[in-house]
Amino acid sequence: MAGGPAETAAPALPEGRYGTSRAKAPRRWRRGLFLAIALLVSGVIAWVAYVNLGSAPIDAERVAFSGKPGNAMEITINVTRDDNSRPGVCIVRVRDKTGAESGRKELLIPAGAKYSRMSTTIKSIGAPVTADVYGCSYEVPQYLSTP
Repeated sequence: MAGGPAETAAPALPEGRYGTSRAKAPRRWRRGLFLAIALLVSGVIAWVAYVNLGSAPIDAERVAFSGKPGNAMEITINVTRDDNSRPGVCIVRVRDKTGAESGRKELLIPAGAKYSRMSTTIKSIGAPVTADVYGCSYEVPQYLSTP
């Protein structure tokens, strides 16, 4: 009786007719290396996005503005900061009807409460139509700090 295991094996294919045999599967260490590189790149991208797009440590929002005689405008801002023990500075500005900046002022925010409301008057070289906050920082210039 014939029909043992040797006879049921797959027949050998003619050489050269069907191409080369399957390529070896990629090694596990390559897959692990690519995964580690992908995780590292993703981590760097997330960190850069957090640093550049995260909330600012000191921020100001315009509450109101009103025109004053003599090409001046008064602006009122609310300042929010994460470290109320440090003084800060906010740059406020006025703009003319073309949208160009026509006046600017640095406003010292003294150390104190986490939330502050400040008002100041900004002089302009022309007739101002609006006032806004340009930005805020904890880097107070020497001429603004008190001795």
